[in-house]
Amino acid sequence: MKSVIMWFALQSFREELDVLIQEQMKKGGSSSNLWALRQLADFMASHGSPAALPVSPSNMMMVTPINDLHGWDPGSMAKGERLMRCKLASTHRLFDLYGWAQISHTCLTLRVSKEQEHFLVLPDGLAYSEVTGSSLVKVNILGEVVEKGSTGLGVDTEKFSLHSAIYSARPDVRCLFHLHTPATAAVSAMKRGLLPLSHEALLVGDVAYYDYNGVMEEEEDRVELQKSLGPTCKVLVLRNHGIVALGESVEEAFYTIYHIQSACQIQVSALCSAGGEHNLIMLDRAVHKPTPAGTVGWAGSTFGPLHKSRVGEHEFEALMRTLDNLGYRTGYAYRFPVLLERSRTRREVEVPATATAFHQFDDDGIHPALRQHPFAQRQQQERTRWLNTPNTYQKVNQEQASPGHQRTTWLKAEEVTQAGSTAIKIENPNQFVPLFTNPQEVIETRNKVALPPSDSELEEYRKEVQRKQDGGTNGMTSPCSTHCCPARPLQLLQPAYNN
Repeated sequence: MKSVIMWFALQSFREELDVLIQEQMKKGGSSSNLWALRQLADFMASHGSPAALPVSPSNMMMVTPINDLHGWDPGSMAKGERLMRCKLASTHRLFDLYGWAQISHTCLTLRVSKEQEHFLVLPDGLAYSEVTGSSLVKVNILGEVVEKGSTGLGVDTEKFSLHSAIYSARPDVRCLFHLHTPATAAVSAMKRGLLPLSHEALLVGDVAYYDYNGVMEEEEDRVELQKSLGPTCKVLVLRNHGIVALGESVEEAFYTIYHIQSACQIQVSALCSAGGEHNLIMLDRAVHKPTPAGTVGWAGSTFGPLHKSRVGEHEFEALMRTLDNLGYRTGYAYRFPVLLERSRTRREVEVPATATAFHQFDDDGIHPALRQHPFAQRQQQERTRWLNTPNTYQKVNQEQASPGHQRTTWLKAEEVTQAGSTAIKIENPNQFVPLFTNPQEVIETRNKVALPPSDSELEEYRKEVQRKQDGGTNGMTSPCSTHCCPARPLQLLQPAYNN
């Protein structure tokens, strides 16, 4: 148990475990594996350092994943429907987190196919916190169910009738968000409607108003709605029934509805504190030109058309990253990945088990290698020092006695530079005598060597050579062969002649 706690105490182990949990959340690993990793992280947070892992809702509770379409047949879905389901389900989760989920009034829909006029809606009776990609129901323009999804719940056709009328009047719209929070309902009940009191109110653009009675059954109501909405307006205020945001994408619709909610809250607070509309300062749209904050659509005029982007796409991707970090597994396809892969150093927890020697720790928590004999420790230290010393040896080829043969040996750098240039000093007459040699044999061998010839003998030898050159006697030996100088080298080189 102590060895396990010591492993948990390693900062590198905690960091790797945190990275592993985040990767499993993004890849959509099995719930059992993810649950086991979270239990391990909770144990470390309670028994180790409290700040070892980030404390977030993903560590405290299990959330229902949004992207649960792994078992679905791709042939039963339209082009891009998988991503659309994940986007719309993620938006329902965002409404729930922001507190905008009004069970009886709020409605979010998405057009899946313009050719077949199919739409994704939330089944009646399902909470916003329970919405997944597979639980959404696919209906046609009349509200008839085409694909039930993973639940057995139906669709409220009366609630969908308003969206059906808007989709029929505006073919360019692909997403509708009907918000019915207290702030939006209060603004929709005011005669002046949405006032230009803040920058958020200017960002939403033109606003259309329609006297909505709760149903859209008559054709006259649809015609009146089409006249009120116009061809380009993206915000529709339903009198006493909240506000509807229209968008060409989920990102744009959420961007619009977010600023509508902020503008309504500002307006309600300002009217309550100012005591009336006459005490408020209105912004002129001609003077205070709104700039979509955080979008790339306006960046083209300053930085050039670097990348085409829809309104609100960057903000929506940031929210999707937040949900993914919380463990919702949105399944969103990021177009602008801003999170770079961090470079990680090789740590001990990354070494595979086949290359790591795991040892048991003693009861005192000390490794057995630290309890070895002092001599063995010194020997290991000396070996380590020798291995870590710089290489001062050089590979040298030395000539041998036999021609054409060389011997390779290792010499120190200073020995290589001094080779062949330093004379050898003889300090002992027996310096080159082989080891374990009998001294008596050395003396006898030394006595056999004749003394060097004297000057007179050398003179006689020169005269003899001179006579031979002048044409003297032709005999093989001279009368003085036993006494003169030439006899000595013959006696030394050929001792067999004297026998």
